Amino acid sequence: MPIKIPNNLPAVEILAKENIFVMKESRALSQDIRPLKFVIVNLMPTKIETETQLLRLLSNTPLQIEVTFLKMASYVSKNTSKEHMANFYKTFDDIKNDYFDGLIITGAPVENLEFEEVIYWNELTKIMKWSKKHVYSTISICWGAQASLYYHYGIKKYKLKKKLFGIYPLKIKICHTMLLRGFDEIFNMPQSRHTEVRAEDIEKVIELEILENSKESGVSIVRTKDKRDVFIMGHLEYDRMTLAKEYERDVKLGKKIEVPFNYYPNDDPTKIPPFVWRGHANLLFSNWVNHHVYQNTPYDLRELKNL
Repeated sequence: MPIKIPNNLPAVEILAKENIFVMKESRALSQDIRPLKFVIVNLMPTKIETETQLLRLLSNTPLQIEVTFLKMASYVSKNTSKEHMANFYKTFDDIKNDYFDGLIITGAPVENLEFEEVIYWNELTKIMKWSKKHVYSTISICWGAQASLYYHYGIKKYKLKKKLFGIYPLKIKICHTMLLRGFDEIFNMPQSRHTEVRAEDIEKVIELEILENSKESGVSIVRTKDKRDVFIMGHLEYDRMTLAKEYERDVKLGKKIEVPFNYYPNDDPTKIPPFVWRGHANLLFSNWVNHHVYQNTPYDLRELKNL
């Protein structure tokens, strides 16, 4: 797909090797179409890895997409170089007068804190408030999903007895939805979190509907009934080895951590885990881009302020 990103972004070379069409800006400008504009609030510590993962998923469509990465002005990343952040990221002040077709808010390793204790919470809430009149549709992931549900609907998060960590089979609760079009009845989703939201709290909010809720992993996919906001508690964007890297990191740090559930063959960390969620990850993001964004977003994005 023609995804337009800076030529020297580290993800470019990786995506090109995967036969993903990355469009140079000069070529994009020569096409007589309006690209879909997406902004990604990347709160993950592994910024470059997350950039590549999300761009890979957004690439699964014939539409031209223009991506802007957003950083928190109130927090300096400790795991990504200042040069990378300066070259490829903007702040909210840089884009607050702009309009976008889609917004992605990633997870963040801060879930053991109360939302208000997170150093960039006030800045993030400004972005979430702004998005209601400046963005047509939003996907929030893991902590980002919990934060969005809390900010917009007052839904609390609850600490789990132990980390939900591994690959969990999910069964679709609402079958007839374009977001899950083409999904198998049971599909897999990576999970890596210490907290959860509960179905009984969500069911009290008339604007929301639960698309997936399982005994093993709890609520995993929620959507607003107007289809403009999607909340994913897991990490469909993860690569094959992302959970392995998290597991190895925690082992080295001496943390009490179990082998990821249903991940390694025979629970053996020396073996390569099968990539059993990739197809559904691509389906979900392509369905979101096509059915939740492209089919409904106004051609003139300035009309969003009147919706």
